Amino acid sequence: MLDFSDGGQRLLRDLIHERTGIFYDDGKGALLAEKLSPLAIERGFASLLDYYYLLKYDESAGQEWRRVMDALSVQETYFWREMDQVRAFVDVLVPEWVRDNPGVPLRIWSAACASGEEPLTVAMALNEAGWFDRLQIHISASDASEAAIQKAQRGSYRERSMRNLPDELRSKYFTKDDGALWNVDPALKRRIGWSTVNLVNESDVGPLASVPFIFCRNVFIYFSTETIRRTVGVFSKYMHRRGYLFVGSSESLFKLTNEFELREVCGAFIYQVSKQGTVSV
Repeated sequence: MLDFSDGGQRLLRDLIHERTGIFYDDGKGALLAEKLSPLAIERGFASLLDYYYLLKYDESAGQEWRRVMDALSVQETYFWREMDQVRAFVDVLVPEWVRDNPGVPLRIWSAACASGEEPLTVAMALNEAGWFDRLQIHISASDASEAAIQKAQRGSYRERSMRNLPDELRSKYFTKDDGALWNVDPALKRRIGWSTVNLVNESDVGPLASVPFIFCRNVFIYFSTETIRRTVGVFSKYMHRRGYLFVGSSESLFKLTNEFELREVCGAFIYQVSKQGTVSV
């Protein structure tokens, strides 16, 4: 039986926080243990403390960290989610971008895309508005979990992911296989470049953050205050000088940073870079 001593749990919790940004407070130690125990047992360890030592000190721990990220990944998302922001982006912010940056390609980053529903939603919305015919667009999508990105690259989704998608868009962009999966149109999927990115690593974030639009929704709810502050600081460091950051409806940067200011766009609340001197495209 695996040893769940509080000391081992706390050390593992703090290491997970340091390396991934995900923070399990004192009331969620059992949840963390539940997620990581199968990995520790598979390794033949007798305690979470043993697993901590592997992750912390073993030179070959890189592959194990990838398994940890897959185990901790939360993939509860769906198409056409929080569309007030997406509509404001497509109907107001993209036209502003085109007006102020004629001839410049539009670049977008979905920074915690899980299994891909968010960037595909953005791509569908842009296509429905005709922007792909008028503008060169680059959409990047990333997640810390390799398993999530592999699922996004397959582009096959169950009914739960489709529950908010209008029927006409479901018919236009998906085909149903003989089982229970909906497969996204390959042409739409090719609009997106997929990669694995850990948001606490500036070396991962910097190359993708130098864009005017970042969607990073429903990930900060799992981060500590300090990690959120550090992450948005890196975003603002690399973003276009007047770029926009989209966070989830239950997330707020209030009192966390002065590098972004809240803007209301057609009833949607979106953060805009306020810090001067950020990198321009």
